[in-house]
Amino acid sequence: MRLASPLLAGVLTVILGGILFAALGRDPLESLYEFFISPINSLYGVSTWLLKVAPLLLISMGLAIGFRAGVWNIGAEGQFTLGAICGGGVALLFQGHGGWWLLPLMTLAGAVGGAFWAAIPAFLKTRLNTNEILTSLLLVYVAEHLLQYLVHGPWRDPQGYNFPQTVAFDTPATLAPILSGTLLNVATVASILVVPLAWLLMHRMFFGFQVRVSGLSEQAAAYAGYSRSRMVWITMLLGGGLSGLAGLFEVAGTIGKLQPVISPGYGFTAIIVAFLGQLEPVGVLLASLLVGLLYVGGDQIQISLHLPSAVAGVFQGMLLFLVLATDVLIRYRVRIVRTAPAGRADQPVEG
Repeated sequence: MRLASPLLAGVLTVILGGILFAALGRDPLESLYEFFISPINSLYGVSTWLLKVAPLLLISMGLAIGFRAGVWNIGAEGQFTLGAICGGGVALLFQGHGGWWLLPLMTLAGAVGGAFWAAIPAFLKTRLNTNEILTSLLLVYVAEHLLQYLVHGPWRDPQGYNFPQTVAFDTPATLAPILSGTLLNVATVASILVVPLAWLLMHRMFFGFQVRVSGLSEQAAAYAGYSRSRMVWITMLLGGGLSGLAGLFEVAGTIGKLQPVISPGYGFTAIIVAFLGQLEPVGVLLASLLVGLLYVGGDQIQISLHLPSAVAGVFQGMLLFLVLATDVLIRYRVRIVRTAPAGRADQPVEG
């Protein structure tokens, strides 16, 4: 039943989504078709869907490993942004002088940038016992303001008609489509390759065993001699590195430059994806496919049904709530207990 709970939550989300569309004055069946089927009924639509899946899969895979260890990295959105800034900064530094080596260098810079941003809450956690939830979350807003400063200030395109954006990256600094007539690029391939690597790490390596023990009981992990500080550092850096890599892929592939907003909330949505996938690599892959569909479905209903994009956010919220609810109801049984009347506490309680 634990394995079936995400499927049950998905079915309930579709049912409640139909009710939501009816409340908005739309035909439920037609709306659900436009939301879930219409966006992927062509090769181009499928490629757009997989393009949305790639950053979600990369980020949520790193977060899932950390969550397994009880390390709560909530700042993937900021690490995504720092990866984009660092990788994009390399592209701007070598503007007009790039070669085959530029994209690998940008990729390295993006991963290092994301890992560096995750290292700050890791340091504060291991040295000062600061709550990593708060520090990683607050650093999201620092990263976003840093991006705003750069594109409005020193990195602004002087020929951009005063728009807050950088110059477009040169061809050697961008990810070309790998399939003609689609938007697919190497980011999708890289994100899929992460799945078997994460599975091997978690289920065929001793480190994966340490992660699971640390997440189940810090005391048991300490008794076994597993370093909590080491676990915090490794999982935070891993999650930050994958988030930064996703940010670099986004600006080098889909956008092709730096601009004030580069993420529709991938870093926060990845938290939903990680839990929907039960913190397991294969589950995270399936959850990424589902949530990626919510993104493209949200875009589709704006055009075809003239509904706001917030509807997709409502679907994401319902999905997370129902995943948590089904997990609770599977793990626990609801019982109605009748208490004894006042003044008769000596009598046994009926249940």
